Amino acid sequence: MFRHACLRLAPLPCVNRNQVMKFFFPDSSDFVDPSFDFLTEERSRSRVRQRDDKYAHELLDKPPYDGVLVSKAAVDGSVSGSGKYTVAQKLRFYREGVRKFMRLDDSSSQHLLAMGDCGAFAYVNEPEPPYRTEEVLDFYESGQFDFGVSPDHVILGFDLNAENSLPGIDAINPDWIYRQQITIERAAEFLACHNSRRCKFEPIGAIQGWSPTSYAKSLNALQKMGYRYIAVGGVVPLKTKEILAVLQGMQNVLLKETKLHLLGVTRPEFLEEFKKLGVVSFDSTAPLQRAFKDSRVNYFADPEPFTAIRVPQVEGNPRLQRNIKAGKIDQGKAFDLEGKCLSALRRFDAGSESVESVIAVLLDYAELHDPVDRSSAYRKTLEARPWKNCECAVCRNLGIDVVLFRGAERNRRRGFHNLHAFRRCITSPHSPHSF
Repeated sequence: MFRHACLRLAPLPCVNRNQVMKFFFPDSSDFVDPSFDFLTEERSRSRVRQRDDKYAHELLDKPPYDGVLVSKAAVDGSVSGSGKYTVAQKLRFYREGVRKFMRLDDSSSQHLLAMGDCGAFAYVNEPEPPYRTEEVLDFYESGQFDFGVSPDHVILGFDLNAENSLPGIDAINPDWIYRQQITIERAAEFLACHNSRRCKFEPIGAIQGWSPTSYAKSLNALQKMGYRYIAVGGVVPLKTKEILAVLQGMQNVLLKETKLHLLGVTRPEFLEEFKKLGVVSFDSTAPLQRAFKDSRVNYFADPEPFTAIRVPQVEGNPRLQRNIKAGKIDQGKAFDLEGKCLSALRRFDAGSESVESVIAVLLDYAELHDPVDRSSAYRKTLEARPWKNCECAVCRNLGIDVVLFRGAERNRRRGFHNLHAFRRCITSPHSPHSF
């Protein structure tokens, strides 16, 4: 059913299951402005974002990941829209390559790796991947990546028992079969082109499936082509038990020298189990994004995380602005309460304000912007003072500002802290955690 070239790469060493799993951080232009003043809320007028702002591996004392993952869709965009990069950033990326562009070879981060993929979720609604195989190879080569993932097409569905149904009843969705076929054929073409062009990066074959059996079929096909590093795609929306079922279902065909990468999956409490099933690396933005997208877990800490304290900027909060324009809220009162909250929090951090008095002013302001009662979570955060116990550069420099849910500069720095805490978690897998 699937046509592929049986090409063999040079033998690779067997995977050491005892090594710490490698964590790649997907890039979405996540950096912070070191000139930002948290008291005045102002930044340097001479600031140039790409030149002056800092990535997490530059801001923190030690890089919180083993490498970065950059998607072609993020740099170039896809048929469904523009990418994460501006035109100027895109041109600079292609001119400099990923290592110089992201400053991966600076003194503190020489060990960082660079992996590239196509960013399949960016074109998930298209009939097929929008990039030609030669274009993808050009992206990896000109970008000077260490690893490059073959083009794949996400399968929009999963059925744990798909192959156990009776013939003719609950037949496999033909679109699933079509997307798997495209993914396998592109992998064969990708490897053939990689070998003929003598590319320097290590090729990673992507697989897609809709069940443990179908994933195993894809894995077997790519191993026969010669791939020994394989990325398991389409598992982001799956439950942990389904991911484990997929990995367990591939064990009968998985060669001992084959390495697996999980695309977009975190699950820190299951990393040891994933490792036993052949996974040596994974990528995820979850630690950073939970800093400002989760309603409860915003600040990672051991043994339990904390909720960030919402003190929105009056001029930057859509709910406040709508109500001010509608005449439901007095703008002067909103600015006054915003200022009182910030002052009370800073006095608390300096030891001259009680928890209860801070909670009181926070609730006064929350009546204007937040319908949810978060007083209990705020009290827990304030009483624990987790930023006082963290040695990362973000917490040392920001103090209580790191737990304020307020603007991109604070929120993203809290995300950098989360990456630091997450890194500690995965390098000490037996330590307790709940994030």
